[in-house]
Amino acid sequence: MDTAPAEAVGPLMRGVAVLRALSDADGRLSLGELVRATGLARSTVDRVVATLARMGHLRLDGSSATLAPRLMELANAYLGALRLPALLGPHAVQLAEELDESVSFAVPDRDGIRFVHQSTRRRAMSLTFRIGDLLPAERTAPGPLFAAHWSPRQWQDWREQRAAGPAGAGFPAVPSGTDTGAGTGNNTGTSTRTGFEQRVTQAVGGFEQRVAAARHAGWAVDDQLIEPGLIAVAVPVRDAAGAPVCAVSVVSHTSRHSAASLRAAVLPRLRETAMAMEAELRGAPAPTPSAPRALAAWTSASKQELGAEFVESLARGLTVLTAFGEGRAELSLSAVAEATGLARATARRALITLHHLGLVATEGRTFRLTPRVLSLGCPPLSRTALPDIAAPHLAALVSTLHDSASLAVLDGDAIQYTARVATSRIMSVNITLGTRFPAYAASMGRVLLADLPAAERAARLGRMELRALTPRTLTSPAALAATLDEVAAQGYALVDEELEEGLRSIAVPVRGPDGRAVGAVNVAMHTTRRTVAECVAEVLPVLRGAAAAIEADLGVVGRFCRIPLS
Repeated sequence: MDTAPAEAVGPLMRGVAVLRALSDADGRLSLGELVRATGLARSTVDRVVATLARMGHLRLDGSSATLAPRLMELANAYLGALRLPALLGPHAVQLAEELDESVSFAVPDRDGIRFVHQSTRRRAMSLTFRIGDLLPAERTAPGPLFAAHWSPRQWQDWREQRAAGPAGAGFPAVPSGTDTGAGTGNNTGTSTRTGFEQRVTQAVGGFEQRVAAARHAGWAVDDQLIEPGLIAVAVPVRDAAGAPVCAVSVVSHTSRHSAASLRAAVLPRLRETAMAMEAELRGAPAPTPSAPRALAAWTSASKQELGAEFVESLARGLTVLTAFGEGRAELSLSAVAEATGLARATARRALITLHHLGLVATEGRTFRLTPRVLSLGCPPLSRTALPDIAAPHLAALVSTLHDSASLAVLDGDAIQYTARVATSRIMSVNITLGTRFPAYAASMGRVLLADLPAAERAARLGRMELRALTPRTLTSPAALAATLDEVAAQGYALVDEELEEGLRSIAVPVRGPDGRAVGAVNVAMHTTRRTVAECVAEVLPVLRGAAAAIEADLGVVGRFCRIPLS
């Protein structure tokens, strides 16, 4: 990287280095590993991590730091400003369903391509990269389409970078062992690996020819250049001036297609979709500007509370990134200062630093975010599943109430436990992950059944066999239907010795951004621990607070990413 400008904010640069190191390590490192990865002093790492934890961007687990869902606010600022996932995502979903193949969007990022959207097909063999992953242009299908518009300086930079190291160097998302510097070893896969390495070497050497062919044909193919077996075909989506704003790819596997047969099967429909996307972009109304959060006062209050452990210049610098968003793609210095509540001089120094780090680009007197913002935690966080999001909140719940807490999802007519934190009592509720219980007799099952549309709920109740699991289990369809109506109205379910004698539990739903329940959380205990009235008075408010915290994280991570429920 070039020498930092004199006005660059050093703590901001160090904070970004920590976030990138964590992102490259799949979201978690010990503090000692962070010291080695960044080259920073341990005392500096401690202060940076404490500041990022205060901001909610990471979580401290003993001596380890883990990226937290709220960090996705930075990626969301870029993706919201970009608008492509929101506008074009439905087209990708439809195409993936029609072709029964995964579909992705990528944008150019210097000498590589970065994914900004995925519409996947659920198969045992996954073919998707993560949102935010960066791949070398010459080893992808979108790369030649973008390189067809490179300037002579960009070509020079690309040649210098590739001459300096293996084809995968500097691209953490390239699968381990698939760059041209990897050894083959003596095993049954040697011939396959050697053939793959030859393809990669040829891809680098013949990249300019592939670019020329893509410029002429208007499409490009990746024939196992990133990983053996993975193939893709891509076409550009262009703006009104004819420049590609993104590329849309159909991704498959050699067990389903050859590169040639994939192109023949999907290219006509892929081109139609790209044309529809271009029409969507041309006809899209100007977005309503999103409301930025002025966090300058919060950073000042945090500094006063925590003192030297809180690096205010780092917090303020990251706050500048969140000034951008939907309807706020390009901002002047004054607009950034106004949106964040920072002084112009402070905002200016932050923008200078972010520009040096490649996170912000300038166009005249305005600034915009670059795709490199996605390198700040987006790839690992974009694959965060609901149990991972819920786990720290369940732990906090157990710490407060001293009773076991769980997360479950509806699976047919049963619930399945997907996350759980047990209490350390001698006598406690012992349930393992993956355990299934009849939904009608469990507190989490009842809140999930109660959230279903009326017709679906009635159909489920009509086919359920309501067996008595204890003398207190509700087995009357009419009584259960009335109970579910009550649960829907009050927003929680309390089951008292209906699933198992001596077991009392209370549950609330966890809702996704669309307002529908995607799961449920509960607190379970022995009946001697609390009365029914005490469960409602003491447990329910804390339980609802935990559900709200999970929902807030779901809203941040799930704004542009699909969240697996288990």
